Amino acid sequence: MHKYLLLLAALAMAACQQANEEVSVEESAVEEAAPDETGSSLAELLDAQPDEVKARYTYRHPQETLEFFGIEPGMTVAEGLPGRGWYTKVLVPYLGSSGHIIGVSYSMDMWPLFSFATEEFVAGRSTWTTDFPADAEEWRDENSASISAYTFGSVPDDIAGKADVVFFARVLHNLANFENAGKGEFLTIALADVHALLKPGGIFGVVQHHARDDMSDEFANGTHGYLKKDFVIARAEAAGFEFVDEIDINANENDQPSEDDIVWRLPPTYYGADDDAELRAVVDAIGESNRMTLKFRKPE
Repeated sequence: MHKYLLLLAALAMAACQQANEEVSVEESAVEEAAPDETGSSLAELLDAQPDEVKARYTYRHPQETLEFFGIEPGMTVAEGLPGRGWYTKVLVPYLGSSGHIIGVSYSMDMWPLFSFATEEFVAGRSTWTTDFPADAEEWRDENSASISAYTFGSVPDDIAGKADVVFFARVLHNLANFENAGKGEFLTIALADVHALLKPGGIFGVVQHHARDDMSDEFANGTHGYLKKDFVIARAEAAGFEFVDEIDINANENDQPSEDDIVWRLPPTYYGADDDAELRAVVDAIGESNRMTLKFRKPE
């Protein structure tokens, strides 16, 4: 059963990452953030996203989330797994010409471990650090943030201590999964990179699929996509961070998985429900996953 779940989870991770790339931000009327250098507020930039992106705002709450992490124009922000630019397309204009975005992705030692990782796929990932900034040029103008990209375990020394905020949206479970399976110290290395990237006093923001406390540790080891809050806090503190605060804006009490469930059964992936309208209706009623939203700080 464990091997079967590993296979299901790995196959679904690709779709989950793609969904992470395509979605955007909160539509609710909240107090507007400070404007960027083009004069557009965060709320205005979010409202300008395509309708298919805004349809996901009710689940992702991006404005409240980004404001909770304290992201402001002019900052240097490192984004874990930026994909096709779900957050990046908003942050590029919002941070403005004095801002900078650092995209950080999984290491080349980790990508081959996914069951879907063909030789062609892995070869494509090998050029990501140049492909992502090049592709992101179409989202930029002269008033936009600059962009660079690196992989975990290979972040250059010259950007150490430069980031104001490092933001991970649904990134940690894969790192934890493969580290817990003895495949490599992927989570340990990633957290060390976050610590190195941040300025003293900088913020590490985490949004992560949240396992209930009563779930087994085997269920919550990353294989099913979920992690326990105590585990995330303990690992972050062991990496040198201080836990600051949390908000429940991305929590969803309708998500009550069994020990056999994987997070990718839910929207937007619908794993296992592609041709089952009745099952799709059931998971639609649940919505996207229950998520913790945690804020950590690198000590001064």
